[in-house]
Amino acid sequence: MTESTAAQRASKQTDKDAIRPFQANFPETELTELRRRINATKWPERETVTDASQGVQLATSQALARYWGTDYDWRKCEARLNALPNFITEIDGLDIHFIHVRSKHENALPLIVTHGWPGSVVEQLKIVDPLTNPTAHGASASDAFDLVIP
Repeated sequence: MTESTAAQRASKQTDKDAIRPFQANFPETELTELRRRINATKWPERETVTDASQGVQLATSQALARYWGTDYDWRKCEARLNALPNFITEIDGLDIHFIHVRSKHENALPLIVTHGWPGSVVEQLKIVDPLTNPTAHGASASDAFDLVIP
């Protein structure tokens, strides 16, 4: 292997391992297709009991589908995500997205906040400000964290 080939490989590896800025961008065509599929659901007959003893009731499933198919504001979610510092890096061949918010308070403790499966970083957005800016929420600066939310 020549020096230039080795340098090219090292450069490619560095590029792949680099932490890069990231912006959420939900393509409108994909959102339209998702809504179409949700709204095209063929529903079974209503359950034969009046409680949840046979599982999730049809009305509950239909309400959830209606929410995701017509009511959910993807652009609002996109804006909430993009209001924070988002990054992406490759680990073991897989792109990993994460939010990294540093507290304005000195000596903030680093904290990794994870979510379960299925889940997403969206579930954690409500805790970002209280943890990174505790003085705005009645706590002390010594309660501050620098957050990484993969």
